[in-house]
Amino acid sequence: MRAMILNSVVDLSENRTPLELVELPDPVPALGEVLIRVSVCGVCHTELDEIEGRTPPPCFPMIPGHQVVGTVQQLGEGVSSVSVGDRVGVAWIYSACGTCRFCQRGEENLCPDFRATGRDANGGYAELMTVPAAFVYPIPDVFSDAEAAPLLCAGAIGYRSLRLTGLLNGQNLGLTGFGASAHLVLQLVRHHYPDSKIFVFARQEKEREFALTLGAHWAGDTMEVAPESLHAIIDTTPAWLPIIGAMQNLEPGGRLVINAIRKEAGDKEALLRMDYPEHLWMEKEIKSVANIARSDVGDFLRLAAEVPLKPEVQLYPLEEANTALVEMKERHIKGAKVLTLR
Repeated sequence: MRAMILNSVVDLSENRTPLELVELPDPVPALGEVLIRVSVCGVCHTELDEIEGRTPPPCFPMIPGHQVVGTVQQLGEGVSSVSVGDRVGVAWIYSACGTCRFCQRGEENLCPDFRATGRDANGGYAELMTVPAAFVYPIPDVFSDAEAAPLLCAGAIGYRSLRLTGLLNGQNLGLTGFGASAHLVLQLVRHHYPDSKIFVFARQEKEREFALTLGAHWAGDTMEVAPESLHAIIDTTPAWLPIIGAMQNLEPGGRLVINAIRKEAGDKEALLRMDYPEHLWMEKEIKSVANIARSDVGDFLRLAAEVPLKPEVQLYPLEEANTALVEMKERHIKGAKVLTLR
């Protein structure tokens, strides 16, 4: 099979081709696993974190990719939950122990043995991949393969972030950064919280214009003050400075939810600008999002099909994965980037 592999941690600013296209032996599903022929795989900012060492793979080489859509080609021993030919998706959660206190209450995302697709196990930047059958999801018919890919991470983690805000219909929501995840959250909020106003903060004018075309009430620069105070804000950026901007826009008792695996170190000093009375007092709150649970993926796919959500996607062939990653690094983003393998 063809695959794009990461051989070591690199700085994408210096090495613009971190992944190598290679031929590898076809994988074989083990006990409880399925073999999937990959049709598409979304490109996520978390891949940048893996490549640049903020959340690196434990070993190399590694095949990245955790927004995978394909068809089941072969069943490993003991698998009865899916059938050959089923169209399924694979998300960031590759596996969890299933027995710890977190798994027992449906919070596999906090499991100490959480394994991530494309970081701890080979992912979807390849023509074939294996995955535990318990961690694949049926793809609703309303979505094409390319539309479904970003729903598996950008959408699912956005959905978890939205749940963690505690937003009620009619309350104001802010979205800081407007890429693959935020543009799906905006559409979901407009459908399920029709009386809520959405305020978008983004560095680039084209991102702000895109947000307005999708129904944002207002769009401004990252550090602007919104015309109304916000009950909750979701931050999807890789930077620290937007936290300061977000906190100044929260009303008393408001909550900032940070939707990121890691933050880049470049502007970490920005946090020194945080002033307790201005940014944190009056019971304002900061909450992080850690991974996703299986229920996040399954529930979100069902909700997305009801709307139905239509992600904006840019398509690239597998061999152009490096191009897609560099464009993401340089913030050339409109919606979600998706690799095609057929």
